[in-house]
Order: sequence, then C-alpha cells, then structure tokens
Amino acid sequence: MATTTAANGVIKVGSVEIAEVTGYSIEYQSDTVEDTVIGDTARTYKSTLKSFTASLDVQWDPASAANQDDLIVGTEITFQIYPEGETVGDTYYTGSGIVTGRSVTSSVGEMVTASFSVQGSGDLTTTTV
Repeated sequence: MATTTAANGVIKVGSVEIAEVTGYSIEYQSDTVEDTVIGDTARTYKSTLKSFTASLDVQWDPASAANQDDLIVGTEITFQIYPEGETVGDTYYTGSGIVTGRSVTSSVGEMVTASFSVQGSGDLTTTTV
C-alpha cells in the first residue's frame, strides 16, 4: 500500500500558492434519503446532494499580501489542493467556495498561526496532474 507525506503539498487560491501552510483538511459528503419500502428487511438509501468544507492552517505571515490576505471572510475563491505536489501523475482537488472564517492564534513562546475555513459551493473535483 502506498502512503504519502505532506512535505511536497501545495495549496493555491486562484493561481497563487499560499505561503507557510502547516495543514489542511477537506470534508466531502453526501446527503441521503431513505427509499425503504414495505417488505424490505433492511433500510435502504439513495445519495442526493453533495457538499464539502475545507480548512487551512498556516504560520501567520503579515507580509504575504499576495496570498494569505486574499482569504477574506465573505470572499468567493477557487482553490487547488495538491497533497503530493504538482508532479505528473499526482492527484489534486479543485473547488470553489466562500471563506467563512479566519482566526489568528498565539501563545507565549509559540508561533503566530492562522486558520481559515471555506464552505464549498458546487462540486469538489478530483483530477490527476
């Protein structure tokens, strides 16, 4: 079984790579409706609408006006997440969404970090470079 590390991952908003990324997550899900009928011996379901959310964690960089500062709450964005990097044959995810949250956090003796959350709009696409 092949595994991968995040060492070469790339995250872009539009065509601009986000600086200082430390982590991300994508949650992709589908709603369901029950279609069980009389006589069935087990419940059955059908898939309906899909949705996704994404989050991004970074080392906060106030000088990154070209990228972290583009993640303004309420802004619609398009993004690409390349878990293994942009090498031919690698899988990546593309989507559009609205930035719904931003937090900046720090404690004594630690780096200042920021987190962003995105509500997907439309479908999440999986593609190969």
